[in-house]
Amino acid sequence: MSFHYRREYCGPLQAIILDWAGTTIDYGCRAPAAVFIDVFKQRDIEVSILEAREPMGMAKREHIRQILLMPRIAEQWRQKFDRSATEQDIDDIYRDFIPKQLESLPRYSDVIPGVPSFIESCRSQGLKIGATTGYNFEMMDICARQAAKQGYSPDASFCADDVPAGRPAPWMALACAMKMEVYPMESIVKIGDTYADIEEGLNAGMWTIGISQTGNELGLSEAEVAKLEPAELEDRLLLIESRMKRCGAHYTAHGVADCLAILEEIDDRLASGDHP
Repeated sequence: MSFHYRREYCGPLQAIILDWAGTTIDYGCRAPAAVFIDVFKQRDIEVSILEAREPMGMAKREHIRQILLMPRIAEQWRQKFDRSATEQDIDDIYRDFIPKQLESLPRYSDVIPGVPSFIESCRSQGLKIGATTGYNFEMMDICARQAAKQGYSPDASFCADDVPAGRPAPWMALACAMKMEVYPMESIVKIGDTYADIEEGLNAGMWTIGISQTGNELGLSEAEVAKLEPAELEDRLLLIESRMKRCGAHYTAHGVADCLAILEEIDDRLASGDHP
C-alpha cells in the first residue's frame, strides 16, 4: 500500500497525558527501584540502583524481564542457576514484587509540589488531563486514592494491564484519548520522566516533554536535591535533558510546574500548522 494524502491539524491544544511516579507523585520515583533490588537480592542476584532504574516506565513485569536481559545480570543468573532466566522466573519475581510494592506505595504517593496549581491552570485553559503508568491496577489504586486526597485526580487514567501492552506501546495514551474524547493525537502532549514515557508519546503521535529533576533519571528526593550544589545539579540536569532529547523528546523541563510556557508554545505551533 502507498499513500500521499495528508492533512494538518491547526486547532488548539486539547489535553495533556501525564505519567504518575516521578512526574506527578513520588518525587525522585523512589518507590519501585528499592523493591526491584530487594526481589533480586532474595535470589542472590546483585542489581545496582542504576540497573534497577534503567527500564523504569515500563509495565513492572516487563521491567523485570529487561533487568534479566542486562548482560551483567544475565551472567550472574547463569552462574547462580546454571541456566538463563525463563518466563517462569519472571513470573516468580513479579509475584514477589507485587506485595512488596503495594506495601511501600503509601509512603511514596505524595503529590510533587507545584502539580496541583499546574493542573488547575491547565483546566482553566480548557485542557483535559489524562494519566498513564507502569504500575498495575492494584498499585495505581493506592496511588490514585492518595493523590486525590491531595487534590490531584486526572480525567482519565490507564495502567499497563488495562491494554494489550504497556510502554513504549501507545495503547494507554490512545485509551486516555478515547476516554477523554480528544483527537487528533497531535493536540495532546505527553509529559513524563522516563525514556519509556517519551517513546509512548512519540508512538502515539503526541508532543512530548521529558521531566528531568523530579523523576527517575535524577532519582533523588526533594531533600536530597536541595543538598546538591547548584552547579552540580545543573550539570546533572543538562546531561539528563540531552539524553531525553536524543530519545526524541520535543521539550524538557525540570518539573511539571515548569511546563505551562512550553504548552503555550506548542499551542502556537499547532496554530501555525506545525505537528510533532
